[in-house]
Order: sequence, then structure tokens, then C-alpha cells
Amino acid sequence: MILSRLHPVEEAVASRPREIEWVTVDANRRDPRIRRLLELCRRHRVPVRRTDRAGLDRIAGGPGHQGVAARISAGAYREESDALGGSAGSRFLLVLDGVQDPQNLGAVLRVAEAAGAGVVVPERGSAPLSEAVSRSSAGAVERVPVFRAGNLRRFLDRLKDQGFRVVGLDPAGSSLYAEDLTGDLALVLGSESRGIRRLVREACDIVVSLPMRGRVASLNVSTAAAAAAFEALRQREARTTP
Repeated sequence: MILSRLHPVEEAVASRPREIEWVTVDANRRDPRIRRLLELCRRHRVPVRRTDRAGLDRIAGGPGHQGVAARISAGAYREESDALGGSAGSRFLLVLDGVQDPQNLGAVLRVAEAAGAGVVVPERGSAPLSEAVSRSSAGAVERVPVFRAGNLRRFLDRLKDQGFRVVGLDPAGSSLYAEDLTGDLALVLGSESRGIRRLVREACDIVVSLPMRGRVASLNVSTAAAAAAFEALRQREARTTP
């Protein structure tokens, strides 16, 4: 895929340079950020090309590339069994059921990176890891482990067998703030249009909701993920801080 804009390209060069075929920069730019990117490419032995702005517009599919584009393989998924790794008692996952909008997926990845969580998506019914996801994630796609589950219901059952508490987020649930979100935790979020599917909801240990005081019936999935993930992080930090 073609990746553009400085921050996502920098993250890709730093984290997986062997998967980058080349980086192309605007030949007329000499500013510090471009120089920093060129030094990063040199250090990681990533080939660099130079072209004019019109050439970059063609490569990136339009303006807005910030003078840089790269050809890179799409972000790699990890096996669902890898999601069980980590230190027992501190594992934290965001499980996405049917989030098909790449910008929403990218925004959730950004939340996950900030909250220290991994992300699980199903093999079917999820936006693929793409340039749009990478751009929306502001480079977080390069740092957050993304696990792909074959069957989400069976995967949640497997998590529970391994000691995870599976908590679904749904407007009909009890208050999120009344629940214990420490320990091994999987927060399950559905798409904005249909929420969590019935079979997936039935696999949850409990269903919770975000207390709402306004007239808005629901929040964008990435906004809901941020609110829930940082409440979980607050509780987890409070438990470990003397």
C-alpha cells in the first residue's frame, strides 16, 4: 500500500523498515522534519527517492501528503492465540465486533496505544489494516498489536477460560463506573450502527454502558472506546499505585 504524511511514514520506517520498498520525498523541501526522516531512512537502509509535488500528488492520490509518501506492506495481523500472552493479571484487550469504517478502526488503535491495550478484530466484518487506518491512527497501527480472531464468540469463550473478564459495552447495560475493570480484561465494542451482535453479547460476563446526561443516544465507537478504556486504566493505575 501507499502510505503518506510525515508521522505515519516515520513510524513505519522506525518500526518495520524491512517492509518498506521505498520512501519518496518532495525534492524541494529542506525543513528539519524532512531531514529527520531522511536520516531515519539512512539509518535503517530504506531507499529514498525524490520527486516534485506533482509527482507526489500522483503517488499519494492527491494533496495532503506533507511532502512524503512510501510504498509499504499493509500492517500485519497477529494470531489470535498471541492475544493470550502477557503477564497474567495485567492483560488488556479492546475487542471490536463489526467495526468496518477504517477511520473508526484507526481512531480506536490510537486509543489502544494510549491506554496500553491490544486490539482484536474478527476475520470477517472488520475494516482491513490499510493506509486510511494508518493515517487515522496517527501511526499507532505500527505500535499496537492487532489480533485477528476466526470466530469472535469462541474467542471470547477462550479468553474467559484463560482468566479474562469479558465486558461488553451497550446502552442497555449497567453503569461502567460501578464495575471492576482491573485484572485481565477484554472490553467488547460493536459498530455504531448495530452495536454488539447477540451471540457476542451472550459471551460477555457483563454488559455495561457509559452514563449519558445529554440527548445523544450513543457515541462514535472510538469515543466510547476512549471513555471506557481510560476508566479501566484509571482503576488499574489506582490499584497498583500506593
